[in-house]
Amino acid sequence: MRRGFAGPVLMGPVLAALALLGGSAGADAVLEGRTLRFEDGANLLWSRHYPAGLGDLTGPVTLGDVTYLGVGPVVYALGPDGTARARSDLPGTVTSLDTTGGTVRVSTSGDGYMERFTLGSAQDGGRVQERVVFPPDPDVTGWLRHAAALVPAEDLARAAREDPLNPFLALREAQEAARRGDRYAMLGAVRRSLGGDLPFPAWVELAAGLDASGFPAAANLALDRARRDAAARGYDPEVRVSRQALFAYGNPSGYVGTLLDQGRLGRAEVWLRYLRDLHPRFEGGPALYARYAALLDAQGRSGEAEEWRQFTRGLRAGTLYNLGPDAPRQVRDVVRLSTLALLLALLSALLVLTVRAWRVQGEDTRALGGRWGAWLRHPLARVRRVAVLYAPWGERLGLVALAAGLVVSVAGWQWANTTAQRLNAPALNIGTYGGGWYAARLDDLDLRATPDTALLAGLSTQLGGEDSAARDRYTRAGDACALNNLGTLAQTHGDEPQAREQYRAALAARPDLAAPAYNLGLNPGTPGTIFQRTYRPGDPRLCYPDDRSLTRAVQGDLSVTLLRDLRDPLGNLSPGGSPASVRLGWAFLGALALLTLLGLSLLVPRPAGAARQGRPAAYRLAALLLPGTALLEGAWGGVLLLAWAGAMAALAPLAGLTRFATPLDPTNPATRAGLLTLLAATYALNTLALVGAELRVARRRRRSGQTD
Repeated sequence: MRRGFAGPVLMGPVLAALALLGGSAGADAVLEGRTLRFEDGANLLWSRHYPAGLGDLTGPVTLGDVTYLGVGPVVYALGPDGTARARSDLPGTVTSLDTTGGTVRVSTSGDGYMERFTLGSAQDGGRVQERVVFPPDPDVTGWLRHAAALVPAEDLARAAREDPLNPFLALREAQEAARRGDRYAMLGAVRRSLGGDLPFPAWVELAAGLDASGFPAAANLALDRARRDAAARGYDPEVRVSRQALFAYGNPSGYVGTLLDQGRLGRAEVWLRYLRDLHPRFEGGPALYARYAALLDAQGRSGEAEEWRQFTRGLRAGTLYNLGPDAPRQVRDVVRLSTLALLLALLSALLVLTVRAWRVQGEDTRALGGRWGAWLRHPLARVRRVAVLYAPWGERLGLVALAAGLVVSVAGWQWANTTAQRLNAPALNIGTYGGGWYAARLDDLDLRATPDTALLAGLSTQLGGEDSAARDRYTRAGDACALNNLGTLAQTHGDEPQAREQYRAALAARPDLAAPAYNLGLNPGTPGTIFQRTYRPGDPRLCYPDDRSLTRAVQGDLSVTLLRDLRDPLGNLSPGGSPASVRLGWAFLGALALLTLLGLSLLVPRPAGAARQGRPAAYRLAALLLPGTALLEGAWGGVLLLAWAGAMAALAPLAGLTRFATPLDPTNPATRAGLLTLLAATYALNTLALVGAELRVARRRRRSGQTD
């Protein structure tokens, strides 16, 4: 009885499947406009329409019983019934599909580059066999969420059946079920949303959607899968991430800001932990960490707040002068203030020297046609009587020292500006190295031929699976970081003794490197090694360049910039430079010209009338108002002048004379009090020195009168 009943029941589905297979044996997939039709002769088996908002369509091509269609930056593998069997996420718009040779080859294009990939079988999920590095482009990384948002509410159930691989469709179903109060359907949809294989930006976007919809446990699971996917793709905490890139990777920092605004510190900590694990060096990170720590303090959780502050301080290691991620801007603020102070000191000294020589200079140039007319009638004789030449050699040397400092300071300003700009280049701020987008953007930087550049090239090729090319580049680099990475290549190919030898050599060359210490089993506690131990266990740790290394690659040290500017002073005036760079180029030329003229003044003897200068009243008043300017023959006079000029430059924003940021905030009461105290001290010391000088002059005159 039982066997007779089961036979007819099973026979129906079997015959239906055979009919489907027989009917689809000669079927063809045809793309008409934006509609994919699967036809068997005159019979339409199924069709799918793809809105224009999904991007360009490529294909279709067929391999076996699977139809492949490129839709924007993804390739769908569709079964005979039209259901999506697999989806391959790619880093750019699909431009071609090829099944020659029994495998699916895909070409993608981006802004100035093309890439080729091989897809695995649909049965295995259609995984891309090569490494995929996603560009910081929301149109690529946010495509799945955008595709789900285009589905009308009335078509949601059908779209979810046809594309079970898009978790954002399942998330929308869960949200609809929650509104209806259908808990069973809601939980089922949430489980379906977590059942696929996604790139990490999609996991982050899904986590944000789950979190906002009231599914925190599911959001935590999605974030963990985002970490694991990013780790598998070679993303690493040691590589910085810009705000633009982080926005394309799901905008986790923006969601943290929303949670903090809502006062949801518990959920904010989960997302901050995600950033701390994967992208601790993201742009704007220190400010967000400080905001979270302040909120913890307000709740009486000072221990946790201090932990976050300590973590933030730990991220300064490896940056320029250990000042943190904004080090170039801080250096720029310092040299900008020093430039203003040096310029003020130099102009003040020249003014006081001119006031002292004014009377005698007028007398000496009267026979030559006057103070101004002599420039036209007797220019060479007039040059011999410029105000600086009336000063003694020691004072001229002080002026030369100030001018040299001004040249270096302007060059430092230019270097800090350019370094900040180049370190923020998109290619160096996507959380990893490699990929077509990275290579295209890196070419725009015109990197210097240094070991640090070879290290960057080696990392890019090694992460892309080109071990031979990576070994060649690391050998050319030859620094401690490259030695560690040579060790990882040896370990990957089974040569453990050689690997350990390279690790020991790297650690001996630079004991502060965490990567070789980790590879030797010393377990350093940096964000990168903790991430490696958790999400890439068993793999050797690569060494990534820090900010100091990147600075040498993209710009060079200040000495390199200064020497280049001295060799080619007009180089900064090129039309391709930024307006700020051109302005600083003109400032450098002016400072260099002034230094040259003052340097030549050291070779010219004083005019005969210099002995008649004396100490006129205007000179004494100027010397009293501008501390240190009358004392340049002694070393302490220059120190006093620079201290006064520095205090005046730092206080200038209070008077509205300058608008740029400075390392000292004069609006802070303590800072303002310190600057005013310094200013008062310079005036007091200068007054004492001038009184002493007047007494010495009076004593000499008395002696001279007694002698006469």
